Amino acid sequence: MIKPKTGGRVKIWRRTILILVALYLLLPIVAMMNFSTKTFSGGRGLGSWRAIFQQPDLIAAIMTSLELAAIVIGLIFFLVVPTVVWVHLKLPRLRRPLELVCLLPLAIPGIVLVVGIASIYRWISIHISESPLTLAAVYSMLILPYTYRSLSASLHSVDVHTLAEASRTLGASTYKMLFGVILPTIRAGVMSGAVISIALVLGEYTISSLLNFQTMQVEISLVGQTDGGVAVAISLASLLFVFLLLVAIPTSMHRKDNELESETA
Repeated sequence: MIKPKTGGRVKIWRRTILILVALYLLLPIVAMMNFSTKTFSGGRGLGSWRAIFQQPDLIAAIMTSLELAAIVIGLIFFLVVPTVVWVHLKLPRLRRPLELVCLLPLAIPGIVLVVGIASIYRWISIHISESPLTLAAVYSMLILPYTYRSLSASLHSVDVHTLAEASRTLGASTYKMLFGVILPTIRAGVMSGAVISIALVLGEYTISSLLNFQTMQVEISLVGQTDGGVAVAISLASLLFVFLLLVAIPTSMHRKDNELESETA
């Protein structure tokens, strides 16, 4: 009996879908590159890209956004990750309430969130600090849904209960169990959460604009009112930066796994 040759058709459909998705994602990037390299004379040049480093306010805003991303990643690593792991291990009854709390930011529009926290940030700016780095608290709340889902998926893919019991049996402390045994096994989820945090901080505009903080997206909007080429160049550079992170992180993880396997062998 001759079996139907469906494998070739499936491969063709997969390649077609991949090509369509790649075109859908790449066409805007190509259009941005085309626009940012055009000159008024109709030629090509990198004047818009060089102009990025000639605007001190823009450079300061970029550095502020990068500092915010670093603070948010630190909050994820030292607060969110241990909390999610501890609830998963010791307090399973709190998983649903914790998931509900972490998913709430998805249901609250940004404009509503700003209205709710505006008075809090007014008090903070008067009594504590006017630094835009205080936005790290809001950004940490915004990325909770994505961070929680990535960590939860990693925890469900690994038998962390067995790892925790084995480490405790061998005399490991709670700190060693969390950061030395469990964290390396779920580093894929942690890395995913870090990349999502960077992408959100670099791309967030509504909250920082309405609270009058000068972040990268706010400055891009201001620059775009006078020079669209520079604004598009900055936006494309931030997209490429996040894309390089997405490509580099799985490669580094795979490399570490190979090194660990070679050492074990």
